[in-house]
Amino acid sequence: MPPLASGLLGALDPTSDRAVFRQIADQLREAIDKGRFREGDKLPSETELVEHFGVSRMTVRNALSLLQQEGLAVSEHGKGVYVRPRPPVRRLASDRFARRHRDQGKSAFTVEAEAAGSRPEVDGLEVKEERPSPDISARLGSPRKVLARRRRYLLDGRPVEFATSYLPLDLARNTPIAQPNPGPGGIYARLEEMGHRLDHFDEEIRARMPTPAEVRTLRLASGVPVIHLVRTAYDVDGRAVEVCDTVMAADAYVLAYQLPAT
Repeated sequence: MPPLASGLLGALDPTSDRAVFRQIADQLREAIDKGRFREGDKLPSETELVEHFGVSRMTVRNALSLLQQEGLAVSEHGKGVYVRPRPPVRRLASDRFARRHRDQGKSAFTVEAEAAGSRPEVDGLEVKEERPSPDISARLGSPRKVLARRRRYLLDGRPVEFATSYLPLDLARNTPIAQPNPGPGGIYARLEEMGHRLDHFDEEIRARMPTPAEVRTLRLASGVPVIHLVRTAYDVDGRAVEVCDTVMAADAYVLAYQLPAT
């Protein structure tokens, strides 16, 4: 097998107290960061890395496993290890809920998918009445029951997000919002048609590692965290009309914000 191309990867530092497998991971990470390996590129095989660095196969496997745990690489059974593609969807917080999108009959997810050149899908839809958790109840002004709308979002067949919208039952019962398909523009368009003109949204965001159920639902690879976002929608009268609890695959999105300078 021919050696790796010159300059692709460096050499180990025998004087360093850093573990050898971490040094190899450092070399591969640097090569990815500098564009020597691009998105979707196959990384050198275990055999190539063993020969290049003069180490055991287990040491190489530990290095590649570390990159996968960091979300930089993904293993394809029987094929090799590849550089993970960067997030395809850019969520611009100041634009995604703009009224003009609802007026065009488009949901925020549809707008983002179109901008990314991807095919949006929604599955796993469930609409039911239930008692809210204490947190959701407090955010919505303590309703006794809510209408919950659960769904999973996919881009080009890949699950990227799971969301549950909670609305006060007195507001949503016996309306199109209670139907599986609420119509063009989604539930926000229906809320405004019902006289609840939206004024603003509050969002709380944190990153964390996924639960086992989230790994299954979003088909997450090892080491990929999730973005947990809770958004509350308020109408012009200051009433909280919806809370959306969303879990997103962190390798599927870039969260972007435009902030005023005043």
